[in-house]
Amino acid sequence: MPRSARSATLRDAVGLGVAVGLYGVAFGAAAVGAGLDPWQALAMSLLMFTGASQFALVGVLGAGGGALAAIGSALLLGTRNTVYGVRLAPMLTPQGRLRRAGAAHWVIDETTAMAVAAPDRELGRLAFWVTGATIYLGWNATTLVGALGAGALGATAQAALDSVVPAAFLALLWPRLRQGAPEAAVQRRVALGGAVVALALTPFVPAGVQVVLAVVAVVLAGRPRTREVAP
Repeated sequence: MPRSARSATLRDAVGLGVAVGLYGVAFGAAAVGAGLDPWQALAMSLLMFTGASQFALVGVLGAGGGALAAIGSALLLGTRNTVYGVRLAPMLTPQGRLRRAGAAHWVIDETTAMAVAAPDRELGRLAFWVTGATIYLGWNATTLVGALGAGALGATAQAALDSVVPAAFLALLWPRLRQGAPEAAVQRRVALGGAVVALALTPFVPAGVQVVLAVVAVVLAGRPRTREVAP
């Protein structure tokens, strides 16, 4: 393996990991704003470790939704990681239960993107593990910082945290919807359709349920269709 390729992979993995890990501050603050304790916010980051699902869960709770709706939203958003795992398994081939569990826990958007974009299998493994480790450490550390900092804020600042969840969620989502992203046009249409369904249902269903139903509608609309074969 050329040393320059290895160095470039390490640089990109650590750089992305640091940038993404900083969003943990927003999650920690949003979790406390939604009524969770700092230790609960940290436990979520340690055990869930999938930003979009974490933001969805605290967003539903903060809006007054029930626990089932919050968990349902988080689970539906997290199902994509299963697909990523199927894609990465032949590349990573982790040995041993502990290593397999660690690999599964770190299968997220960013680690998948870095691994798949690597020029060969060995660099893909390196990119996956370094990106995962960097994000995991940074995300959890900044979650704790955000949670403890939010707990020390006054009522006015706490009210301002209502904007943290949608802003941070959009920041995580936007790179996937830009013109240069793979299948960006399709992803934009899916995102717009889901938003329309969620907004239309908001006045009629409890908080959080519209998110679950919007995801279900998008999945049903995007399911593969069998072509009819002419006789």
